[in-house]
Amino acid sequence: MRRGLVCLVLAAVLMLGTACGAKQADAAEEQQTLTGTLDEVKSFMFVVTDDQNSAYVFPTEEGNAPQGLADVSVGDRVTVTYTGTLSEVDGLDGTVVSVEAAE
Repeated sequence: MRRGLVCLVLAAVLMLGTACGAKQADAAEEQQTLTGTLDEVKSFMFVVTDDQNSAYVFPTEEGNAPQGLADVSVGDRVTVTYTGTLSEVDGLDGTVVSVEAAE
């Protein structure tokens, strides 16, 4: 009897943990945007500063720039679409989907 209760509780905990992990994965895949000024472009990253003067680093793979990055220049106002988590300290932990000139 006691063993069956323990198994039931463990099964419930595992199902709850799996559901929470799926929600976190979905949130990481949600597309978000940042609009600001393109300050710097290098082969491995680019930097955008938002209207609050916070600078964000977006990594790129050398030779594989995100869609639209080649169409904008340093000093342009841009909108970056990305997935993942963006931080002033750590930059982007995710993927840049596109970069386009902001209106």
